[in-house]
Amino acid sequence: MKTIAQVIEAKKGPVATVEAGDSVLNALRVMAERGIGAVLVTESGSLAGIFSERDYARKVVLQGKDSTSTPVRDIMTSKLIHVTPEMTVDQAMQLMSEKRIRHLPVLDPAGRLIGVVSIGDMVKETIEYQQFLIRQLESYIAS
Repeated sequence: MKTIAQVIEAKKGPVATVEAGDSVLNALRVMAERGIGAVLVTESGSLAGIFSERDYARKVVLQGKDSTSTPVRDIMTSKLIHVTPEMTVDQAMQLMSEKRIRHLPVLDPAGRLIGVVSIGDMVKETIEYQQFLIRQLESYIAS
Protein backbone atom coordinates (compact mmCIF):
# COMPACT_ATOMS: atom_id res chain seq x y z
CA MET A 1 0.00 0.00 0.00
CA LYS A 2 1.28 3.45 -0.93
CA THR A 3 2.12 6.22 1.47
CA ILE A 4 0.62 9.70 1.29
CA ALA A 5 4.05 10.97 0.19
CA GLN A 6 3.88 8.71 -2.87
CA VAL A 7 0.37 9.92 -3.69
CA ILE A 8 1.24 13.63 -3.54
CA GLU A 9 4.43 13.05 -5.57
CA ALA A 10 2.28 11.76 -8.42
CA LYS A 11 -0.09 14.75 -8.33
CA LYS A 12 0.64 17.51 -10.80
CA GLY A 13 1.04 21.17 -9.96
CA PRO A 14 1.26 23.20 -6.78
CA VAL A 15 -1.28 23.00 -3.97
CA ALA A 16 -4.25 25.28 -4.65
CA THR A 17 -4.49 27.98 -1.99
CA VAL A 18 -6.26 31.27 -1.42
CA GLU A 19 -5.72 33.93 1.20
CA ALA A 20 -8.13 34.16 4.12
CA GLY A 21 -9.10 37.69 3.09
CA ASP A 22 -9.95 36.71 -0.49
CA SER A 23 -13.58 36.73 -1.49
CA VAL A 24 -15.57 33.52 -1.66
CA LEU A 25 -16.06 34.21 -5.37
CA ASN A 26 -12.28 34.24 -5.89
CA ALA A 27 -11.96 30.90 -4.07
CA LEU A 28 -14.71 29.44 -6.25
CA ARG A 29 -12.88 30.64 -9.37
CA VAL A 30 -9.66 28.95 -8.25
CA MET A 31 -11.56 25.73 -7.59
CA ALA A 32 -13.30 25.89 -10.98
CA GLU A 33 -10.05 26.61 -12.85
CA ARG A 34 -8.30 23.67 -11.17
CA GLY A 35 -11.31 21.31 -11.29
CA ILE A 36 -11.17 20.69 -7.54
CA GLY A 37 -13.73 20.58 -4.74
CA ALA A 38 -11.75 22.38 -2.05
CA VAL A 39 -8.96 24.88 -1.65
CA LEU A 40 -6.62 25.39 1.29
CA VAL A 41 -6.69 28.79 2.97
CA THR A 42 -3.55 30.56 4.13
CA GLU A 43 -3.02 33.62 6.27
CA SER A 44 0.38 35.28 6.66
CA GLY A 45 1.99 32.27 4.98
CA SER A 46 0.49 29.70 7.36
CA LEU A 47 -2.30 27.21 6.83
CA ALA A 48 -5.46 28.70 8.34
CA GLY A 49 -8.24 26.48 7.03
CA ILE A 50 -9.95 24.81 4.12
CA PHE A 51 -12.81 26.03 1.96
CA SER A 52 -14.94 23.45 0.16
CA GLU A 53 -18.01 23.22 -2.01
CA ARG A 54 -19.82 22.00 1.11
CA ASP A 55 -18.82 25.17 2.99
CA TYR A 56 -20.12 27.25 0.10
CA ALA A 57 -23.46 25.45 -0.04
CA ARG A 58 -24.08 25.47 3.70
CA LYS A 59 -22.54 28.75 4.79
CA VAL A 60 -23.05 31.05 1.82
CA VAL A 61 -25.97 29.88 -0.32
CA LEU A 62 -28.23 28.67 2.49
CA GLN A 63 -27.47 31.70 4.67
CA GLY A 64 -27.98 34.18 1.83
CA LYS A 65 -24.49 35.66 1.98
CA ASP A 66 -22.88 37.45 -0.96
CA SER A 67 -19.99 35.60 -2.62
CA THR A 68 -18.33 38.78 -3.84
CA SER A 69 -18.14 40.53 -0.46
CA THR A 70 -17.81 37.63 1.99
CA PRO A 71 -14.19 36.80 2.85
CA VAL A 72 -13.19 33.16 2.87
CA ARG A 73 -12.09 33.44 6.53
CA ASP A 74 -15.75 33.96 7.53
CA ILE A 75 -16.90 30.61 6.21
CA MET A 76 -13.84 28.36 5.93
CA THR A 77 -13.41 25.33 8.13
CA SER A 78 -10.61 26.28 10.49
CA LYS A 79 -10.56 23.19 12.67
CA LEU A 80 -8.33 21.11 10.40
CA ILE A 81 -7.58 17.44 10.45
CA HIS A 82 -4.42 16.57 8.54
CA VAL A 83 -2.21 13.65 7.57
CA THR A 84 1.54 13.23 7.41
CA PRO A 85 3.55 11.96 4.41
CA GLU A 86 4.41 8.63 6.04
CA MET A 87 0.79 7.63 6.63
CA THR A 88 -0.66 5.02 4.31
CA VAL A 89 -3.58 5.42 1.95
CA ASP A 90 -5.55 3.02 4.16
CA GLN A 91 -4.91 5.15 7.24
CA ALA A 92 -5.94 8.34 5.44
CA MET A 93 -9.06 6.72 4.03
CA GLN A 94 -10.06 5.45 7.47
CA LEU A 95 -9.59 8.95 8.93
CA MET A 96 -11.69 10.46 6.14
CA SER A 97 -14.45 7.92 6.74
CA GLU A 98 -14.45 8.37 10.52
CA LYS A 99 -14.47 12.18 10.35
CA ARG A 100 -16.73 12.36 7.29
CA ILE A 101 -14.37 14.63 5.37
CA ARG A 102 -13.29 14.62 1.74
CA HIS A 103 -9.99 16.51 1.77
CA LEU A 104 -6.92 16.30 4.01
CA PRO A 105 -4.00 18.70 4.06
CA VAL A 106 -0.62 16.95 4.17
CA LEU A 107 1.82 18.51 6.65
CA ASP A 108 5.47 17.62 7.08
CA PRO A 109 6.88 16.93 10.58
CA ALA A 110 7.62 20.66 11.00
CA GLY A 111 3.97 21.48 10.28
CA ARG A 112 4.56 22.91 6.80
CA LEU A 113 1.98 22.34 4.08
CA ILE A 114 3.29 19.99 1.39
CA GLY A 115 0.11 18.83 -0.31
CA VAL A 116 -3.51 17.83 -0.10
CA VAL A 117 -5.26 14.54 -0.79
CA SER A 118 -8.91 13.94 -1.58
CA ILE A 119 -11.22 11.00 -1.11
CA GLY A 120 -10.99 10.57 -4.89
CA ASP A 121 -7.22 10.18 -4.64
CA MET A 122 -7.66 7.56 -1.92
CA VAL A 123 -10.27 5.58 -3.86
CA LYS A 124 -8.10 5.64 -7.01
CA GLU A 125 -5.08 4.33 -5.10
CA THR A 126 -7.14 1.66 -3.37
CA ILE A 127 -8.54 0.41 -6.68
CA GLU A 128 -5.06 0.35 -8.25
CA TYR A 129 -3.73 -1.64 -5.30
CA GLN A 130 -6.61 -4.13 -5.50
CA GLN A 131 -6.01 -4.56 -9.24
CA PHE A 132 -2.33 -5.20 -8.53
CA LEU A 133 -3.25 -7.89 -5.99
CA ILE A 134 -5.67 -9.51 -8.44
CA ARG A 135 -2.95 -9.66 -11.12
CA GLN A 136 -0.54 -11.19 -8.60
CA LEU A 137 -3.07 -13.83 -7.59
CA GLU A 138 -3.91 -14.63 -11.21
CA SER A 139 -0.23 -15.01 -11.97
CA TYR A 140 0.24 -17.28 -8.96
CA ILE A 141 -2.74 -19.44 -9.92
CA ALA A 142 -1.61 -19.70 -13.55
CA SER A 143 1.89 -20.87 -12.61
